[in-house]
Amino acid sequence: MENIALADPGAQLSIWGLFMQAGWVVKLVMLGLIGASVWTWAIVVDKLISFARIRVALNRFEQVFWSGQSLEELYRNLAERKTVGMGAIFVAAMREWKKSFEKGAKSPLALQTRIDKAMDLALTREMERLEGRLGFLATIGSAAPFIGLFGTVVGIMTSFQAIAGSKSTNLAVVAPGIAEALLATAIGLLAAIPAVIAYNKLSSDAGKIAVRMEGFADEFSAILSRQIDEKVAQKAA
Repeated sequence: MENIALADPGAQLSIWGLFMQAGWVVKLVMLGLIGASVWTWAIVVDKLISFARIRVALNRFEQVFWSGQSLEELYRNLAERKTVGMGAIFVAAMREWKKSFEKGAKSPLALQTRIDKAMDLALTREMERLEGRLGFLATIGSAAPFIGLFGTVVGIMTSFQAIAGSKSTNLAVVAPGIAEALLATAIGLLAAIPAVIAYNKLSSDAGKIAVRMEGFADEFSAILSRQIDEKVAQKAA
């Protein structure tokens, strides 16, 4: 049986050496997975920072809202600013409140419905912003292992072709292709595992923030409903 020696096995089986000697298909798979992994980490860092800022904004708004400050004064302070979270829901509701009374709203039920819809729309926009790009993490988490598996299949095919071409089953002939295959699989897992963990973590955090905003929207809706009843009673008197 023919023996094929490798000039520098250590260099050929290094990560960089495996990448350089891989076929163009395997190289594209590896580069795509590396790019996906980099983008995944960029999203994760951005979301962690964004969620931390939103929590701070929610806590600050709740302190101001329940401090006893009048709704009109709070609305004037927030109306001209870029608000997020509960602040955006509050501004949307108060804007609809003021518009309706400026135009002489006649139906309390219709006014309450419009205010609720305005808050629902603001809450939906906030949730879309919170959950933006999380779908990419879910896609990478589910697809990256299969993309790496594709590179694995191509690498194994390369090994069999090398065996057929050299008519030898020497490890020096088989090892490079198998190593390419394992490297593609490893990169696929490297991209997928953090994406899945981050998606679960960030989705849970987004859900908790959503619950806080929904709770505030319900409480504020009740407050405005009482004020509408008081205004109706004043007009009737």
